Amino acid sequence: MITNPTPQRSLRGHQPQRPSHRTAISSGYVAQLATRLTERDRWLARMLYEHRVLTTHQIVEMAWPSVRAANLRLLRLYRWRLIDRFQPFVTYGTAPMHYVLDIAGASMLAREDGLELRDLNYRHDRATGIAYSLHLAHTVGTNGFFSALITRSRHPDTTGQLTAWWSETRCARHFGDIVRPDAYGLWHEHSPTPCAFEWFLEFDFDTERPDRLGRKLAGYAKLAATTGITTPVLVWVPTARREAPVRRALTAASANLDDPTLVPVATSSADFLDGQDNDPVAARWQPLDVRQPSTRRLRLAELNRAWPYLSPPGNPSNDPAQASGAVASDLLPLSPLPPGPSDRRPQR
Repeated sequence: MITNPTPQRSLRGHQPQRPSHRTAISSGYVAQLATRLTERDRWLARMLYEHRVLTTHQIVEMAWPSVRAANLRLLRLYRWRLIDRFQPFVTYGTAPMHYVLDIAGASMLAREDGLELRDLNYRHDRATGIAYSLHLAHTVGTNGFFSALITRSRHPDTTGQLTAWWSETRCARHFGDIVRPDAYGLWHEHSPTPCAFEWFLEFDFDTERPDRLGRKLAGYAKLAATTGITTPVLVWVPTARREAPVRRALTAASANLDDPTLVPVATSSADFLDGQDNDPVAARWQPLDVRQPSTRRLRLAELNRAWPYLSPPGNPSNDPAQASGAVASDLLPLSPLPPGPSDRRPQR
C-alpha cells in the first residue's frame, strides 16, 4: 500500500540552539544564567554533580508535580547547558531520558562555592561518558532506591524523611581505603516514636557471586572498628530467589567475623511486596542474625529495634566524615529534599 510519505521539510528540524563550550564557562554567561534559575534548578544541578545521572522518572518523583512540567523545564535547562541528556538504547520499548550535569552547571556550582572549575574535577566528556559505562544500570538503580525515599518524604501522610544521601563517589572519598558502599543514607522518623536510622547500601544487581558479596562484610567490620561507629548494611537484591543464596553467603561471612555485631545486616528484594512501588520504607527488611534467626520483616524505621546496641546517629562524634578523618570535599553534601516553590518567576 502506498501512503503519503513524510515531507522532506519535516526531516530538517533544527536542534535546540545551545551555547558553545567557551561561552558556557564564561563569567558573563554564568552570571546571566544565575538570574534565570530557581532554587530547584540549583538543587537539581547539585544532585546531578553528586549522583552523576538521574532519569526523567526519578527527577519527576523527587521534585516536580507532573511529567509535563518537568519536561518543559528540563528542556530549557538543557538549552542553557545547565544539564545534558542522553537516551540509552534498549531492546524493547523506549528508555527514559537520562540527565547529567553540563559545563555551564558545573561552572555555576564552582562559582557559588568560591571554587575554580578545575577544583570540581569535572569534565564534560567524563560526565556524558556514563552513557557507555557498564555501571550505568547499577548507578541508576541505586539512585532509584533513594529517589523512592525522597518521594516518600514528600508525601503528605509521611511519618519520616530522608535527611542525608551520599553517593558512591563521596563514600569512596571518605572510606574508599577500607570499603566502598554504593551509598549512605540517613532516615529520620517523626512518629509515633521519633528515631533516626543510618545505613550503608549494597545494591545488588545479580552480577556477582553471593560469596563475593559476603566477603565485603570484613571491610565493614574493619571500618566499624576503626571509626568506633557501627553502621548497618542494607542489601537490596532484585528477586526473592536471589535473596536466599545471598543471605546464606552473608550468614557464613558474618559467622567468620571476630565480632559479628560490628556489621548489622538486613536484606530485601525488589519483588517482595507487589503493588507498593518498591517502597524501601515498608515492612520488607529481614535482619540477619546468626544467633536469633527471624523471618519477620521490619520497616526501615524499625530496624533500630533489631540492633538495640546501635548508637543514635546525628551527634558530631557519629558523623562518618569526621570519624574517618576525611578532608572536606569539594562541594558539601546537600539536603536530598528539594526546596519549596520559588517566590518569583525566573527570567526567561
